[in-house]
Amino acid sequence: MINSLFLLIKFIILGVIQGFTEPLPISSSGHLVLLRHFFNVETYGLTFEIIVHFGSLLAVIMVYRRDLITLVKESFLYLQKRENKYATSFRFSSYLLLATLMTGVLGLLLENFISDTLSKVLYIGIAFLITSFFIWLIQHQHGHKTAIDMKWTDAVIIGLCQTLALIPGISRSGTTIVAGMLLGLNRETTLRFSFLLFIPVGFGINIMSIKDVYFAVSAEQMWIPYMIAFLAAMIATYYALKAFIHIMMRGKLVLFSTYCFVIGLFIILSQIWG
Repeated sequence: MINSLFLLIKFIILGVIQGFTEPLPISSSGHLVLLRHFFNVETYGLTFEIIVHFGSLLAVIMVYRRDLITLVKESFLYLQKRENKYATSFRFSSYLLLATLMTGVLGLLLENFISDTLSKVLYIGIAFLITSFFIWLIQHQHGHKTAIDMKWTDAVIIGLCQTLALIPGISRSGTTIVAGMLLGLNRETTLRFSFLLFIPVGFGINIMSIKDVYFAVSAEQMWIPYMIAFLAAMIATYYALKAFIHIMMRGKLVLFSTYCFVIGLFIILSQIWG
């Protein structure tokens, strides 16, 4: 009974940490790898990551549900009526699909190399420092481009940069936000594009991983802890994303840069000193 309670608490913590770090530019995958390494936590392959990732995906959809409805509705209206008032939504949706394609193609080509070569703890520490540097780089950036001003090349570059998030320690939201800001997008447009881009990419990852979850025989006894972690991740992502939007619009990104620098330095020193 006590062991079961400790197991549930452990997975609640894991779900909260994954969910909380998912929308923030501090790499949720890097945190999960570190937890498994330093605290000897077993999560039975990729099943846990897939399940909590889906919880985060649902939370992002809840936050951006109005944007999603507007984009889908106006994109279809543009295809039907070809009226200019719907053109911006159609182009924005097209750019999201283009960026998703870039991420998907490059991700499939590099996934095995990254998982086999760049998932060592030392490399994760270095990746956190890289994330810290790029977030610091854009902390005072003030772009002027809105959704109307976006070009297809912006979508391609952001999609390619998002692929770097396959490396644990490199943040998905961080790479897309940094890319958007450096391309001159304003903060509101950068945030919208970054997290709306997370939705098709997230669905793609989950669809491709269905069979891994279905055939995860070793995790059959873990469904209750996994479902609790799923709910914890969904709730944590929802509130973390709400908070991050507020922080981003106020230009307080240096907080995340400092955090990534500290944790990256700690990881590297812990590996050097054993």
